Amino acid sequence: MTVLKCIAVDDEPLALKLVETFIEQTPFLQLSCSCDNAVEALSLIREKQPDLVFLDINMPNLTGMELARLLQDHPVPIPKIIFTTAYNHYAIEGYKVNAVDYLLKPFSYEEFLRAANKVLQINDESLNSYQYATGDDEFFFLKVEYQWVRISLKEVSYIESLKDYVKVHFVDSDKAILSLISLKALEEKLPSTKFMRIHRSFIVSLDKINSISKNSVFIGKTEITVGEQYKEAFRTILEKWLK
Repeated sequence: MTVLKCIAVDDEPLALKLVETFIEQTPFLQLSCSCDNAVEALSLIREKQPDLVFLDINMPNLTGMELARLLQDHPVPIPKIIFTTAYNHYAIEGYKVNAVDYLLKPFSYEEFLRAANKVLQINDESLNSYQYATGDDEFFFLKVEYQWVRISLKEVSYIESLKDYVKVHFVDSDKAILSLISLKALEEKLPSTKFMRIHRSFIVSLDKINSISKNSVFIGKTEITVGEQYKEAFRTILEKWLK
């Protein structure tokens, strides 16, 4: 059974205790830790790398929404987020930071479980959306709607993240395919000698890069910016090429 590692964050002790209790009584959730402020939560997310964060929004110093925005440009894998709040006017902002759900306090265990199940479904679909094989012509399979599509590594130019999906772009075609899998999950499966994540939303095929500017790479006519947290790793690769 899939088990999701969780962090609970809330500055209200009773609300935090409730989320902890709900997590502990849910078989597919595992409480890694909890805290009462978003600043500490950021450090814990770096350390624990949870799958899911139950995150209060209204907190002093750093709000939950501000933390969620910071995580979008964070070098560690981005966890799924379920917001917990007493205010109902944050829903649109929550959508902008790709929150899976939004629990309005006071919420029941049924509502909590429904939200957690959404994350479990996304996680399981991602795990079941990929197969890989090696050989003279290395390839992998991605689940596209209701069928498995065989993709040759040498035909991929770059891969783009679109929320819970990836969009695979090809060298000799304007067509692309969409698959329900996270960029993180696909990154972990692809050979690091051939593919590299250079931005939180992009993985590129290294041998398809045509040219490089100060902060970008070009694959054909497509320009892709190298994200700040990926510059050092990319610079290391670049130095090897230029030796």
